[in-house]
Amino acid sequence: MKAKVLHDENGLRTFAIVFDKGDEARERLLEFANTNRFADAHFSGIGAFSQITLAFFDPQRKTYKKIPINEQVEVLSFSGNIVAKNGKPSLHAHVVVGKADGTAHGGHFLAGRVWPTLEVIVSEMPVHLRRSQDEESGLALINLAA
Repeated sequence: MKAKVLHDENGLRTFAIVFDKGDEARERLLEFANTNRFADAHFSGIGAFSQITLAFFDPQRKTYKKIPINEQVEVLSFSGNIVAKNGKPSLHAHVVVGKADGTAHGGHFLAGRVWPTLEVIVSEMPVHLRRSQDEESGLALINLAA
């Protein structure tokens, strides 16, 4: 993975990140957040995966249904945020991918193996957001009152 600072003003940075072939995107993005000491950012990206695991939240069971896709896909949209949870950066991302036949699949992003590239722009936010447990859904949601 390669990264470059595109903008740095008043302590807020914007990075361009280009992932290497074979990188596990979730792991590498969280590693990048830890290394660069930020936990309040938003991002967007495009590229491709050789395999990906999406998820869909089932509100009845309060769990995610995993949706593995074990084929080459184009990343049509990849966006989300990195916000502190229990003192560590936590990734919340959604992705839409396109298959060779033109169909699209999307959902919560759990994991993805980059092939041949993933290009992501990450921008730090000027506020510190925190997640807290929502009892009704069972999810850790951004709490603007915190």
